[in-house]
Amino acid sequence: MPQRTDLLSADHVTVAFGGRRALDDVSLSAAPGKVTGLIGPNGAGKSTLFDVVSGLRRPQTGRVTLDGHDITREGPARRARRGMSRTFQHLELFGRLTVRDNLLVAAELSPARRDAARLADQVLTRLGLTHLADAPADALPTGIARLVEVGRALVLGPRILLLDEPAAGQDPEETERFAALLRSLADDDGTAVLLVEHDMSLVMTVCDEVYVLDLGRVVACGPPQVVQRDETVLAAYLGES
Repeated sequence: MPQRTDLLSADHVTVAFGGRRALDDVSLSAAPGKVTGLIGPNGAGKSTLFDVVSGLRRPQTGRVTLDGHDITREGPARRARRGMSRTFQHLELFGRLTVRDNLLVAAELSPARRDAARLADQVLTRLGLTHLADAPADALPTGIARLVEVGRALVLGPRILLLDEPAAGQDPEETERFAALLRSLADDDGTAVLLVEHDMSLVMTVCDEVYVLDLGRVVACGPPQVVQRDETVLAAYLGES
């Protein structure tokens, strides 16, 4: 039997709010060096699944494992120490701080916090944001602000990176550069990337595997070229019959 290489696994996860199941027996995995996409309409359960994976919400049933460790009952801080970083659907930057200081706040929490300034500058260079290092975060366009939030997650040196709609507000050129960044994180750094995104062009271009959620259930899963041909996905998410 081949050995599993997944870094992150969510197995048979169920989350209910009252009588409604936001997640219904959902299983998902993400491997090192791969970009895994998670798509579906609003209300499908994507953010709820992210909350379960990152420790903000505990499932009624199922479990979450990271590198073989059951982390279902661990909080976000403990998961972060194990190498998990995430961004949020709604921007969470410190608006009155500069771009560099936003990264420094996170870098001070990293295992290599003694080199916080160096880490922050390295990430700024990688993201192409050095020229904006001293700009206040609340003066940034939305697309750039989201990139800063990704940078804040990167200074922690994550083994797995959870990104919740990071391309929202980006123009086509910014999205193209962002796609190259995601592939670099996976291919060059070996990072496991789990991506929630509504930009189907980005998802189908950059992801190695795609999960499709609808009404709290996984309705399709596979490589982008397979998911694109799935009748349920074509009809419900890609606007084709």
